[in-house]
Amino acid sequence: MLSKKMLSILNEQVAKEVYASHLYLAMASWAEEQGLAGISEWFYAQSEEEREHMLKFIRYINERGGHATVPAVEKPPREFPGVREAFDASLEHEKMVSAAINDIVELSLKEKDYATNNWIQWFVEEQREEEDSVQGIIDKLDLLGKHGLYVFDRDIMRMRGEE
Repeated sequence: MLSKKMLSILNEQVAKEVYASHLYLAMASWAEEQGLAGISEWFYAQSEEEREHMLKFIRYINERGGHATVPAVEKPPREFPGVREAFDASLEHEKMVSAAINDIVELSLKEKDYATNNWIQWFVEEQREEEDSVQGIIDKLDLLGKHGLYVFDRDIMRMRGEE
């Protein structure tokens, strides 16, 4: 059984995962409007992954005797100044999610909720991978400059197995 504090923080994470999915969906739509198919597909895939994370939280909460709540979602931005800025926003968001996951770890240890601590470790590793992935893309963008965006778009499309 989850404590009230744990139930609350896990439901807050559901909201963060829903927002992340919507943020990436907005980024995908924006990139698609810009004619950047590869970047758009990368953001669409990220959106779906965040939705899967939300479902993992909902199922875990319910399995542990809690009641997962589906929150209202804040509307994400519709426009982004550029590709670099979209990926910068993505990295900042992933860092915020990582901090929130760490808060869950901290609470699970404080409450000696070892089942939740064990379960949340998957997300700790997932967030490390997410931040690393987005940082790698930003590093590539820094190397490319604005004139290499077409090549970058093709390269990122190949990363998703789309050609």
